[in-house]
Amino acid sequence: MLDICLLGTGGMMPLPYRWLTSLMARYNGQSILIDCGEGTQIAMKEKGWSPKPIDIMCFTHFHADHISGLPGMLLTMGNAERTEPLLMIGPKGLTRVVSALRVIAPELPFEIQCMELSDKEEVIPFDGFQIEAFKVNHNVPCYGYSITVHRAGKFDPVKAAALGLEKRYWGRLQKGETLELEGKTYTPDMVMGETRKGIKVCYCTDTRPVESIVRHARGADLFICEGMYGEPEKKAKAREYKHMTFYEAAELARQAEPEALWLTHYSPSLTRPEEYMGKVREIFPAAVAARDGMTTTLKFEED
Repeated sequence: MLDICLLGTGGMMPLPYRWLTSLMARYNGQSILIDCGEGTQIAMKEKGWSPKPIDIMCFTHFHADHISGLPGMLLTMGNAERTEPLLMIGPKGLTRVVSALRVIAPELPFEIQCMELSDKEEVIPFDGFQIEAFKVNHNVPCYGYSITVHRAGKFDPVKAAALGLEKRYWGRLQKGETLELEGKTYTPDMVMGETRKGIKVCYCTDTRPVESIVRHARGADLFICEGMYGEPEKKAKAREYKHMTFYEAAELARQAEPEALWLTHYSPSLTRPEEYMGKVREIFPAAVAARDGMTTTLKFEED
C-alpha cells in the first residue's frame, strides 16, 4: 500500500491557514517528498510524520514556493542523525540550486545525490516502484511526477510443479530470483501469472494543460493537480502566468479518468475553494478541493 499526504495546498506564499504545496508518500519503509516550500517542516510536524526516513526528494521546478524550505529540512534531517544518502530529482540546474541553498546548511552527516532531468519524459526505477517524470508547460522548466507501485502476478503452483522443481526452490522464484540448476535456467515468469494492476498516483503543478499530464494521469488511483484559480473570470490570468483553473484541471481528469482528483496550489486570494466545486464536479464528479494534511492510503485491488 502507498500512503499519501498532501502536506500543504498553497501557492506563492504560506498563509496562517494554508502551507505551501508539498506532497509526501510512504511505501514499504521508504518516503518520497515532492517539493519543499517554506513551512513544509511545520506541516510535516502537524501531520506527525518524520523527515528522517525521506529517501527521495523530487522538485517540480525552482520557484521559491516549491524549494525554499529545503535548507531547514536538510538541517533537521542532519540533526536527526541521518547518515543514509539522499537522492534529489529535478530539472536541469538542480545541483547548482541545491549547492546555493546549502550555503546556510553546509555541514550534513549524509551525502546528497542529484539527478538532473533533461528529457521530456524519464523513468527512474526503484525496488518495487518507479517514479516517472514528465515535462509540463510553465514559464521555467517544470516537471510532473507519477509514482507507480508494481504488483507481480499470482504464484501458480501448477506451473511450478510442471517444471519438475523441488518445492524448496519455488519460494525463491516467487520472490523474483533467477535460478541456475543442473544446466537449466529458471526465471520467475515461469511460475507467476499475469502482472496485476498496481498503485499509481500522479502529481503536477504550475503548468498549463498539456497532453503529457493526461497520459501520465490515465488510470491513476489519485491525480493531484494544480487548481490555482477557482474564479472563472481568472482564466486569462491563469493563461498569462502559465497556471490552471479548477475547470481546466477537471477537464484533464475527465480525459485521464483517474479514480479521484485532488485540487491544490491555490492562489492566496482563493480563500474558500469549496465554493467553486459544484461546477468542477459537473466536469469530473470525483473531484475534491484538497486541504492541508489531507491523507489517503492507496491499496491494491482485491482479487
